Amino acid sequence: MEISELLAQAANLMLTGMIGVFLFLSILIFAVKALSKFAATGQELEQPNVKKPSTKSTSAGVPAAHIAAISAAVSQFRQNN
Repeated sequence: MEISELLAQAANLMLTGMIGVFLFLSILIFAVKALSKFAATGQELEQPNVKKPSTKSTSAGVPAAHIAAISAAVSQFRQNN
């Protein structure tokens, strides 16, 4: 075989592979979108009841000194980086 025939065969194989991958990914995208729409129709989107945190404590069970130390470490890290 000559080099031109080999290059033509390589180009044909490359295009065939690229088209195959493109088609597969396109089908996959449409399938995922269709499944997400199908799954969303069966479920109602309701928001859960979330308890509002009390204003007394900043976090449940974590001492204020720990929160202050963490806040200081984060602010120092942000200043240095």
